[in-house]
Amino acid sequence: MRGIETPVRNVRRRIFKEIAKFGYEQKNLQDLEDLPYEIVPGEVAKYRDSIYRERAIVGERLRLAMGMSLNPADKPTRITKGIDESNISEKYYEPPLLQVIPSACNECKEKAFIVGEQCQGCMAHPCMEVCPKKAISFKDGYSYIDQEKCIKCGQCKKVCPYGAIYERRRPCANACGVGAIETDYAGRAKINPDKCVSCGMCMVNCPFGAIADKSQIYQLIKAMNEGSEVIAILAPAFVGQFGPKATPNKIKAALLDIGFADVWEVAVGADAGALEEAKHYVHSVVTGKLPFLLTSCCPSWSMLGKKYFPEVIDEISNALTPMVATARAARITSPNAKIVFVGPCVAKKLEASRRTVRSEVDFVITFEELAGMFDAKEIDFNTYDKEEELNDAFGAGRGYAVASGVAGAIKACIDEYYPGTEVKIDHVEGLAECKKMLLQAKAGKKKGYLIEGMGCPGGCVAGAGTNIPVVKAGIQVKKFVKEAESFVPPETAQY
Repeated sequence: MRGIETPVRNVRRRIFKEIAKFGYEQKNLQDLEDLPYEIVPGEVAKYRDSIYRERAIVGERLRLAMGMSLNPADKPTRITKGIDESNISEKYYEPPLLQVIPSACNECKEKAFIVGEQCQGCMAHPCMEVCPKKAISFKDGYSYIDQEKCIKCGQCKKVCPYGAIYERRRPCANACGVGAIETDYAGRAKINPDKCVSCGMCMVNCPFGAIADKSQIYQLIKAMNEGSEVIAILAPAFVGQFGPKATPNKIKAALLDIGFADVWEVAVGADAGALEEAKHYVHSVVTGKLPFLLTSCCPSWSMLGKKYFPEVIDEISNALTPMVATARAARITSPNAKIVFVGPCVAKKLEASRRTVRSEVDFVITFEELAGMFDAKEIDFNTYDKEEELNDAFGAGRGYAVASGVAGAIKACIDEYYPGTEVKIDHVEGLAECKKMLLQAKAGKKKGYLIEGMGCPGGCVAGAGTNIPVVKAGIQVKKFVKEAESFVPPETAQY
């Protein structure tokens, strides 16, 4: 649903806009209690069974946008309960990152195979014959699946000549590649934090907007208001995210207008990372010291490897991620600045909260959240005409935003600086495919390979915090790659 202006997206953007306005205008945070009545006016509900339910959901969204956790559903609480803890100019993170808003969940049914109206009650009844648990019988001349016996193997669906058997799945569970979506006592979705790797695909695939992530935009703006020097580092996927007229130069100018002191391309750090991982591959994999090398820039992919396949930790590249490498470079030039990563990725919020990264990256916001900040400052790129040159990086680093772009950049560096080296490359997108790849690598089937993993299908341009369709975003990134001075960075591009 990304790129489609649905009511869910409109409400989320309105929430970010209002929280940003509270920050910029330094309003009394107790006034947040009134916002649900402004966002959901009148007496008649538009999308739910009750306007009171709609307002309650908006209230929970406001809490998450302030970085707070949801209120308990069984106790009398206010939107602003505990808000003093988040009223700070430093990073504020209270786990978990992603939460299901109980009052917003539609209680979608769990996975099951269902016989539809297309069933013809055929004589061959292959569905019955292939069922390993004899869960299918004939009732009133049509196939019937006993859900108590069914093991959800899907064999019946595969053999039905009429396509009369379909698989019913929760959209959030269907989008989760690690099986982290479970069911609570009331039949609502819940996220198992022990399984979740925070890719956010459940959030963007829930048609009820019942899943949301926590934001740091208020704390970021408060830091600006207090006079801190704040530098934005822009992930390579930013091009095209704010409309066809929002050129890179206009986006930089707009960022300066809304309070940032400077703007860097994160592709700068990606360039350095490509060089480092090229060196790592040549010196470790080609020589046989390591069986294969896994890229490290996608936090959900790295978290998947460390959580589900601890045996491959040594094969995950130790190169700094582009975010951290760029933050360190920016901090060299501005030692006292606060660094803000602006990108498409929800999981980066967790990466930046790790002890080893915390000192480098102060805040993380998504493109969706930044759009809310632009709205709060009334910046419309259809009429905005200011420009500041943004041309920091090479094509290799900019290409990190699309699937296979990381491996392609590393291979280009190997070809340039280690000519004659044979490079074996494989890449996967989406956590389900990532798991399959890691299983193959663990089994010894990927010896000598450089393996790129992207938690989001399509790469970073498909992240949960993006604003436009994945295909359109990919086209914009590839165009931006071509506009770089050259594709391969010089060997000196390291930090």
